[in-house]
Amino acid sequence: MAHRALQAKIVMVGDTHVGKTAILWRYTALCPSQGALPSSRIGTVGIDFKVKTISFNDTTVRLQIWDTAGQERFHTFTTSFFRGAHGIVLVYDITNAKSFQNISHWMQDIHEKTDEDVEVILLGNKCDKETERVVPKNSGEKLAWEYGIPFFETSAKDNTNIEDAFLVLAKEILNKSSCVLLDVDAVDLNAGTKKTTCCKL
Repeated sequence: MAHRALQAKIVMVGDTHVGKTAILWRYTALCPSQGALPSSRIGTVGIDFKVKTISFNDTTVRLQIWDTAGQERFHTFTTSFFRGAHGIVLVYDITNAKSFQNISHWMQDIHEKTDEDVEVILLGNKCDKETERVVPKNSGEKLAWEYGIPFFETSAKDNTNIEDAFLVLAKEILNKSSCVLLDVDAVDLNAGTKKTTCCKL
């Protein structure tokens, strides 16, 4: 069977300071299991992205992961990046009840501004801060069940469930036909601009 190379756009969303940037840093680090997280508490301004390439059997998937600002003043700018997304990583902070309550607003934006076949996962981040928890784990599980999406409690600090969460999302995306097929012979998956053609899996 011929090797396939796919590219998928993933967007991380959620309120400010829920840990989206830390999760992305941990997932895309050269050695995710080692090293301390950046200590900065400055929220993402506007948009940023990183790339991670993973493989499943005969398929290589280049994940282009966009880290969006959670501040209200960037809301319109942030949601404009939903267009063309294959996956959404929706994040709240288990120590911040408001960030959990706002998940419903983010889900409304997702439904309004993405294709109906976009894959979404819900992450309850900072599970290392158990003594500061205000959102019970079963509340996150219940909400995810209501939306029909996968749920993980994660810790970017301890590298808990980060890899597993993105792996589940990537596999769900692979089951859809909206990825972009890359010309494997013509591109370097670690390079910049790619030659692409549409495909059906």
